[in-house]
Amino acid sequence: MYMVAEPLHEDLTKEIEDGTVKQSDDIKMTSRKLIDIYEWDQHDSRKVWCFGPENNGPNMVVDQTKAVQYLTEIKDSIESAFQWVTKEGVIAEEAMRGCRFNILDVELHADAVHRGK
Repeated sequence: MYMVAEPLHEDLTKEIEDGTVKQSDDIKMTSRKLIDIYEWDQHDSRKVWCFGPENNGPNMVVDQTKAVQYLTEIKDSIESAFQWVTKEGVIAEEAMRGCRFNILDVELHADAVHRGK
């Protein structure tokens, strides 16, 4: 898996913490806000997988892959790992804040047995 991290805009981070932007919001409304206010790419704004920690924190996973087969089969595992990492942090077991993780490419084994199925 090839993934990069970048900071979220501070105002977006605050909106997530205040509950103005939530994972449970309508994807079209959230997408429009991300495009208009925070200048996100339209494709990225519609491919936000999850917020974290605890599905409401100020961190995001964004799927930027192009035509990766079987990606949905490992989505739950990626989301679980993301929730754990954002809650426990990288250093000193402190929760992460204001990070956007972009999944750029994934190479999965063609045989389902090797993908955990």
